[in-house]
Amino acid sequence: MPGDPDLQLRGRLIRSLGSLRDMLPGSLVERQRACGRPTCHCADGKNLHTQFQISVLVDGKPKAFHVPAKLVEQVRQQVAMRGRFDAAAATVCGINLRRFLKQKEEP
Repeated sequence: MPGDPDLQLRGRLIRSLGSLRDMLPGSLVERQRACGRPTCHCADGKNLHTQFQISVLVDGKPKAFHVPAKLVEQVRQQVAMRGRFDAAAATVCGINLRRFLKQKEEP
C-alpha cells in the first residue's frame, strides 16, 4: 500500500529515530543553593548559586547528577529528544494497532 498515509508517516518516524541517538532520559532540574562558604554572597540565603542537575531513575531509584554550566543547553536538548522519541513511538504504536484491528477483521 504505497499510498497509505499511515504507512508513510510510520516510515518517516522510523527513519527519523537515528537523529535521536543522543537522547537522555529524565529531567533537567535547576536548583538554587548556598555553597556553604561563610564569606560567600550566598551565605545570607538570598543570592543563591544556580545549579543544574539531571534527574533520572537508575535501577528504579531516583538519582541526580550534576550538569556543568557549559553542558546545560546540550543536556536540555538531549532530554527534549526523549520526549520526541516517546511521541514518535506512541504514533507508530497507534498506527500498528489500527492496522492490526483492520487486518483482524478481514476474512
